[in-house]
Amino acid sequence: MAKILFVMTGADQWTLADGSKHRTGFWADEAVVPYEAFKAAGHEITVATPGGVASPVDPASLAPEANGGAEAAAKIKAVVDGAAEFRNPVALTDVTLDAFDAVYVPGGHGPMEDLAVDADSGRLLTRAVDSGLPVGVVCHGSAALLAAVREDGTNAFAGYRITAFTNAEERLAGSADGARWLLQDRLTEAGLKVEVGEPWAPHVVVDRGVVTGQNPASAGPLAAELLKKLA
Repeated sequence: MAKILFVMTGADQWTLADGSKHRTGFWADEAVVPYEAFKAAGHEITVATPGGVASPVDPASLAPEANGGAEAAAKIKAVVDGAAEFRNPVALTDVTLDAFDAVYVPGGHGPMEDLAVDADSGRLLTRAVDSGLPVGVVCHGSAALLAAVREDGTNAFAGYRITAFTNAEERLAGSADGARWLLQDRLTEAGLKVEVGEPWAPHVVVDRGVVTGQNPASAGPLAAELLKKLA
């Protein structure tokens, strides 16, 4: 049995370029699909957030149209509401990475608000990649990689091939024009090599111990790749 740390957002709002707030949180199936895959494989999960607050779910991610129908949406919501790990997170400041075998970061616009600048999350991710611990990140969860900055100012993931929610997808979703910054651009500026797949299609990139997925459809394939590294 492996122990997997879920690093999740504590933000329920995303600040836009004009200062207005957009309701957000984590994207439900990006947490639930890997959660169920890891639990089915017999692994243990701990959720950690800034301040130890319960990670808020983006209500849009629970809609039937976001999950292929009402029945699937209900199943996703049942896990979000019922999983003890999601209801009882620990604070990132209290996490000792020695206790874990892998780190996973789901997306949603929430990480753009807090994990992108969270020093505790950045410290954990830096230590994880430096120690060769498997790191899985999907969609906007890749914003958390921006906080993984060394003392010399360089990003710990610089030079890694990754993928993330793309500029094209942000535009298709209608959120690019209002954003303060775009994830693909900021990751590229930090020295990461962002590889872009087709919008909305599953796309996973594996580079050494780092496994990244582009969008919600990539959460399942990403979990499968992370499980291979834990085998």
